[in-house]
Amino acid sequence: MSSAMPESVASWRDGGRWLATSAGRIFVRETDGDGSVVVFLHGYPSSGYDFRQVLDRLDRATLTLDFLGFGLSDKPRPHRYTIFEHTDVLAEVLGRLGHREVDVVAHDMGTSVATELMARDRASALPFTLRRVVLSNGGLIVSRASLRPIQKVLLSPLGPVAASLANPTLFRREFARLFSPGHPLRSEEAVAQWALVSNADGHRIAHLLCAYVRERVRYAERWHGAIRDWDGELGLLWGLRDPVATTNVLDGLRELRPAARVVELPQLGHYPQVEDPSAFADGVGELLG
Repeated sequence: MSSAMPESVASWRDGGRWLATSAGRIFVRETDGDGSVVVFLHGYPSSGYDFRQVLDRLDRATLTLDFLGFGLSDKPRPHRYTIFEHTDVLAEVLGRLGHREVDVVAHDMGTSVATELMARDRASALPFTLRRVVLSNGGLIVSRASLRPIQKVLLSPLGPVAASLANPTLFRREFARLFSPGHPLRSEEAVAQWALVSNADGHRIAHLLCAYVRERVRYAERWHGAIRDWDGELGLLWGLRDPVATTNVLDGLRELRPAARVVELPQLGHYPQVEDPSAFADGVGELLG
């Protein structure tokens, strides 16, 4: 990584390590604490860095990782990035680290990895015990989500062209639109996020990384069924000012899982863990009991 990386990103990197997996090197960060580990799963297009201000607000042991293709992890190309591979890699990492019981907090794209974990758990196909899951601001029900124009372009035949044109100015403009009016994207946050997105030219594969949206349509029956029928404890932690995973998505999840506990964050947008880490951590603590 370039020495020009922002100090906050360099500090985050220096506090973690890389694990070799069957898919490539995966960056992980761990904190000590009580009980079974809480695993934080990030979304597109960002990384585990999103949760940096949440981890120290919890008394629990935590684990964050950057999925393959994201943040500080390897970014192979050509490559077909899938939710199933992300889930396989996560299971491999947890096995390598010796975790046998886990709670999961998932945001955005990470919520699809979480629902795949739930589907596998229903089939008794996990090598660990999945105790609780918290889903946060993920467009799991695509028909109810409001995809951004740039997402639609990246998913179209013009996706490779759009990815080739990515630059810091365009990134900041699009990323800022995901934040709530009361908690706008800060300049230093935008710089750090771009450094991670563009690390190893990751911005050039944006069209490959966002293919998970198509999987959400293709495997809706499997993943919606997991939300509805999984036997564990499921909670929903939602920024209500989200322009993508809107309250329409949240309503759909409530219909699938009427018994799910819900913590609403009325003034926060698509990145509640960045906008107000304290409120997000409080919600996680409430939902994980």
